[in-house]
Amino acid sequence: MRASRIFQDRQDAAQQLIARLQTYRGQHPLILAIPRGSVPMGKIIAKALQGDFDTILVRKLRVPAQPEVAMGSVDESGWTYLLPHASMWGVTPQDVEAEKKIQLATIRARRAQYTPIRKPIDPANRIVIVVDDGLATGATMMAALHSLRQHHPAKLVCAIPVASRESLSAVRQLADEVVCLIAPENFQAVGQFYRDFRQVEDDEVIAILAQ
Repeated sequence: MRASRIFQDRQDAAQQLIARLQTYRGQHPLILAIPRGSVPMGKIIAKALQGDFDTILVRKLRVPAQPEVAMGSVDESGWTYLLPHASMWGVTPQDVEAEKKIQLATIRARRAQYTPIRKPIDPANRIVIVVDDGLATGATMMAALHSLRQHHPAKLVCAIPVASRESLSAVRQLADEVVCLIAPENFQAVGQFYRDFRQVEDDEVIAILAQ
């Protein structure tokens, strides 16, 4: 695959992932999207593979005073992953706990918004494909994969259009299979590989999950 590939938008990226995931078509996989950006992608992939669709709620843990920088992630159960280099920012255990509390509150609020009248779909003994629109640090995907492993899926697949090489190496340790279209050497941010990388809002996620 050419490292210079640019996806038109998330729909284009989803269609290209579908081509690589055809082996799971007809096996009733469970497609789980990490909100919010990958939710439209996950819905497209689930329909094409004749599977079920839901979200998995994980959140980035932000470095204090640098909210654009990830120091790790937390999943819905409260399990926390810290990036190996988090200590370089002088982050204290108190900083982690304070940020974790904030993000868990966001997770609870989103669960109440996204699936208010049903529980999340049980991934036990299912082929589970976790979708994101790209991996920079890989922290949220690692939290998602770790969380799902506790539910004993039959197979755990990570599917992403683009990833940094460091994050790709990290997630390979947690997934049974990783499908990644490109892992370019010149990776700076996920958005640089999309012509249209608009933000996906909560109302769009809610509408997709209600379909």
